[in-house]
Parts: sequence; structure tokens; C-alpha cells
Amino acid sequence: MAGAEQPISQSIYNFQAAIKQSGDNLENFINEQYISKWRSDALYHAQAIRTTFVNSMHNFLSDYGLFNLERVSMSPVTDPLAHDVEHTPSISYKGNDYKTTHSMIYSKFLACLHPKTKGVFVDSPNIRLEIESPTGKQRGKYLIDFSQMDIELRRNRNVNMEEYVGNPNKVKEILREDYEKALLFFEKLIIHAMSAIADKNEEDLKALGVAIEVPKTPFPRFRKDDAEVKYGASQYEAGAGSKSKSQFFWITGLMRENYDLIYPYVKSDGSKIPIADFSSDMIYNYDLCAQSIQRDTGKYGDVYEVLSGAIREWLYEPIIQRLIDNKVIPVEPIVNKGIMENINELGGYGPFLMAVRQEDENGNSVFPDTFGGGIGIERTLFALTKGKVIKKVDDVTCFGKNPDSHPLYLF
Repeated sequence: MAGAEQPISQSIYNFQAAIKQSGDNLENFINEQYISKWRSDALYHAQAIRTTFVNSMHNFLSDYGLFNLERVSMSPVTDPLAHDVEHTPSISYKGNDYKTTHSMIYSKFLACLHPKTKGVFVDSPNIRLEIESPTGKQRGKYLIDFSQMDIELRRNRNVNMEEYVGNPNKVKEILREDYEKALLFFEKLIIHAMSAIADKNEEDLKALGVAIEVPKTPFPRFRKDDAEVKYGASQYEAGAGSKSKSQFFWITGLMRENYDLIYPYVKSDGSKIPIADFSSDMIYNYDLCAQSIQRDTGKYGDVYEVLSGAIREWLYEPIIQRLIDNKVIPVEPIVNKGIMENINELGGYGPFLMAVRQEDENGNSVFPDTFGGGIGIERTLFALTKGKVIKKVDDVTCFGKNPDSHPLYLF
């Protein structure tokens, strides 16, 4: 694909020619689309709120005892994603291709291997080449490169495969307890961040025509199955928002990524639960949604998902089956005396899966059982500030690249 692409200079030349053909010029375009935004009061106030939001999360997470993790921008393997993107970009280095980061999900797992590590967090890079709207309409919420506060915490339950298949009642009880802990953890994080914004950014919020509501626990919850039946497959978030009476609320039990826990998934005989039998109560993930508050009317604005997370798959056997069923890998790894005999069939997943299957001196898996989530920085900022001044996600970013914004990104 790379060989068929034209140099960026040629693309810019063609872009300028198209602008000239329309009766305008590049200078006007840059002034109107970029300079005016960078000099706007709207972006100034949005950046002030963003700074408080990010710093307050860093402070909360470090005070909670989580370690700050370095960014991983390229790796042999990245988050495969359950939704369609144009393609996964790669970087060639030393004769090898590395994937750019969709999210740091696999890196977070491995960074939690030490049993004393409480958890990790990182303001991670994310490159997702989102597909533009088929109608060419500015959808507002998408960026092809964005920041995400990636967070993962150890659960330390040490449930093995024998208990997984042999004692489902005990496992479900543990999972429900940990699920509640996960939701409460993220609720406390959001409350801390919103309190900081309410305290430090009142003038910025006022200038943007919006308000902040410091929420209280527990946030309202809506099971995805129930909300979808009531409001429809494409409107269940908005429908739930209209009933939530809160700026933040949860949608729970969404069928999504291969690493978000479904329990039970693998039976004692090695067979799997049919997908038609899955319900929201078997899917241990969660989406946090947010909606702006219009200062002049007190009414809520549009609903956006701002955080997605879950209790994670942690046992080797279900991890492998989920990867195969999601068509991330084609076959199970075959390991013989430390050699992965079919490693050439596994793409970049061979080393990762070799790490997942490791055991300690007592024969126990060293791969951590965790819960976590990712908070989209720009998405959250947009969700909280959208109103009379902020209209689209581009308005709260200096260099945001929405797939529907321009045919060519100049900066």
C-alpha cells in the first residue's frame, strides 16, 4: 500500500490547486481552518479545562498507588478492535514491520505481572484510522489520533482453570464483587476530576456556555440488553441518557473486545457457550457515558461514550479461544520444549501468548487477573463542553484529525 502513495508534497500541491480552482487560496484556508481556531477563546478555555482534567486524573491515580507507565507507540501486536477501521498503520524499522498503537491493552497486562504492582496508568497514544461517514457528515466524536488515559489494576483473585469450570457459583460471586469495585473505582476517579474542574475552571465553563455536575455514587446503570430493547440498537445510549438524570451514567454488558471477560465461556469439556446464549449478565464490561449541561437552560446535551473498560480474560485457555473466535489468530499455539512450532501462523501474537502461558515455580499462572479501562481525553472534553460554542470535537483540539473534517490534514 505504501508504494502506491504519492509524496505529501504532491498531495499538498494538489490540495492547493483544488482550493484555487474553487476561487479561494491556501492562505485563506489556513487562516480560516487553523489560525482562527488556535487564536480562538473557545480553544483557550477548552485547553484550560483539559489541563485540569488530565492533571487531576494523574494525581488521583498516583495517590491511589498506581504506577505511571511509559508510552508504547509501536509493537508487533496492538489492540485488534471490534469495530472497523480503514487499516492498521505500520512502521518499518530495522527491516521489520511494527503496528502503531490502537490502545495499550496488551502492554498494560504485561506491566501488571509483578504481584506487588497495584496497577498502572498512562496517557497513551492511539492511532485509529476511523472510516469517514458514508454521507460525508461531520460526526463530531471521532479522531484518528487521540489521547487515552489507559488504566489497569490487579484483582489478585488467583482463580485457576479448575475453579473456572468446576465452581461457577464461587467464580461468579468473585466477579460480581470485583465488578462493583471496578465501577466504584472509576466513579471516584470521575468525581475527583469533575470536582477539580468545578473548582478551577468555572470561568472557562461559563465562557463555553456549559456547567459541570459533580456526580455522586453510584452512577445510574443501564443493562445494554434492556436499553437496546427499549430504545433501539442505534439509540440506546441516547435513550438511557434521557432517563438518567445525571451527567454521567453506565451502560453495562456490551458484547465487544476479545479481552473483555465473558463468563462462562469455556466449558469443562473444552466446548464453548453458543454466542446466541450470551446475555449482558455474562459480559463483565462497562461503558461510561457523559452529556453536557447547557448553562442557560440546565438541559442535557448529546450523549457520548467516554470510557470503556472491563474485567479482563485472565486464563490462557479462554484467552486463546476468544482470540480464535474473534479471528485475531487462526489456530491455537503449539508449544514443544519452549519452542512455538506454529509461530509463523500467529502474526505478532506468538511472543505475547508465550508470555501469557508462563507459570511460576509452583505451577501457577503468572499472567495477572485485572480490570481496567481507557478514558478518551478529547472525547470526554468534547462531551462535557458541547453546546452553543463547541460544536464538534475539532473545536477542543489543536491538531485533531476527524475523518470527516478535511481531505488532507495540513498540521
